[in-house]
Order: sequence, then structure tokens, then C-alpha cells
Amino acid sequence: MKTLHVLSMIWKSGAEIYRDESDGRLSLKNAKLVPEEVLKAADPIFGEIEKWFKSWEEAKAIDKHIRMMVHQACGWQHNPKLNEWICADVDALMLFMEWQETLANNGWNDIYTDYRQFENEASNVMKKKLYESAVLYANQNK
Repeated sequence: MKTLHVLSMIWKSGAEIYRDESDGRLSLKNAKLVPEEVLKAADPIFGEIEKWFKSWEEAKAIDKHIRMMVHQACGWQHNPKLNEWICADVDALMLFMEWQETLANNGWNDIYTDYRQFENEASNVMKKKLYESAVLYANQNK
């Protein structure tokens, strides 16, 4: 099973997987919410899950923002402030859809495949505009 598929099932169950700052290891908050079959699916690919988390540790805010947008759109993780912004800003919603279309044209056709390998100059311009729009909205709606 793909890494993002397993992670999405963990997130959708209401649990949270995160890096524990005290020891640097991945931890699972609310593990009892995760179905046993999901935990079993996660066990053999734990190294891949660890690698995915490490790949985001040095990411810029703009990249983390677009990841949150993808996770929100897929229903994996909910972010009420992001949801409020994207519902209030139709232009941003349309730009997000264009961003996804650009990635699809570059070969991204599976939500469980990390989209970053399909980004290009055009998608990065859109990603920057989305981030700037979100920051502007957040600053205006404090």
C-alpha cells in the first residue's frame, strides 16, 4: 500500500502522526482511533512513512501551505482557517484547481502519489499566488 494512502487513513481516522520533539521519533496521537488493518498496513512501510515526513522537515511555508490545501481537498486533514479562506475566495479556489490541472498534465493522476515530482515553473507560479492570497486573507481576517 502506498505511503500517502496509509497516512490518509490514519488522518481520516482522527489520529495524528507527528515527530516527537523529545526523541525525534514519529509518534501516533489517538492511536486507538486507527483501525487495526491500517496499523498493520503501516508497519511494513514505516521506513517510507519516515522518509515522507523527513522530506517535509525543511520545506518552506509556501510548500507546506499547498500540502495543507491538497490534504484539505482530499479530506485527509481538516484546517478550518484554510477552508474558510478557500470558500471565501473563489479566485483562489479556481487557481487551486488550475494548479491541480497543471500537475495532472505533468502526469500526476493519483492522489496517493506525492505531487511534488510533477511540479514545474508554471505550477510554482500558481503555488506562490495561492500562498500570497492566503497570507493576505489571513492578515485581513485576524
